[in-house]
Amino acid sequence: MQILTYNVNGIRAAMRNGLTEWLADKSFDILCFQEVKATLDQVSLLEFEALGYQLVGWNAAQKKGYSGVAIFAKTPADRCVHGCGMELYDYEGRVVRADFGGLTVVNAYFPSGTSGDERQDVKMRFLEDFYEWIHTIRQTGQHLVIVGDYNIAHQEIDIHDPVRNKNTTGFLPEERAWMTKWFESGFTDAFRHANPDLVEYSWWSYRAGARGNNKGWRIDYQSISSDLKDKIVACRQLADAVHSDHCPVWLEIAYP
Repeated sequence: MQILTYNVNGIRAAMRNGLTEWLADKSFDILCFQEVKATLDQVSLLEFEALGYQLVGWNAAQKKGYSGVAIFAKTPADRCVHGCGMELYDYEGRVVRADFGGLTVVNAYFPSGTSGDERQDVKMRFLEDFYEWIHTIRQTGQHLVIVGDYNIAHQEIDIHDPVRNKNTTGFLPEERAWMTKWFESGFTDAFRHANPDLVEYSWWSYRAGARGNNKGWRIDYQSISSDLKDKIVACRQLADAVHSDHCPVWLEIAYP
């Protein structure tokens, strides 16, 4: 099974920039997009359908042109849940869940905290609320893959300048501590498990030629329940995809 997670920073713009053409010769089974920034009626699905994908779930934000997540797949899901049952996060279109047999895929767009203290507080509340919600799902016995833009670089290897960014949202000690807690609670960072020493980033600022100089951050993740970690075949950042300020993260697991 191949799962792609991609913050497209506006799916309509990404499609104009060649997203579906890039997908055409790939063999991903499940596509998880964040920051679709559109309601479903604003997007033609024909290009995805022509590639064999069907829409599984689309959770748009109530605010126009903001946030939103979507899942497409080549096989039907048994169940799709839009949101996590918490009003603020569901209003912002941050989560969609799909079940494929014994596998649950959760696609999430974590708050960024970049616009000030108020949003940083929302981000920290989201981290704790999301943690509790996911662990409730874990109790059902489902295998879990939690993908998306976490808006946190976990370790120094995951950011181009850890010293200068030590007090920057996205690399704050309390955010990094949450990531450590997350990965110690029964989840595995698929990319880091497969590539212990590899430096790859998934997001670059639009400023100062950051992408061309590879001055980036790894903030997009494929977390898998640790009972699946021995089934990881490969996990990489696909930096050749340039439809967004992020690049996709690709996971292949030997599942089922």
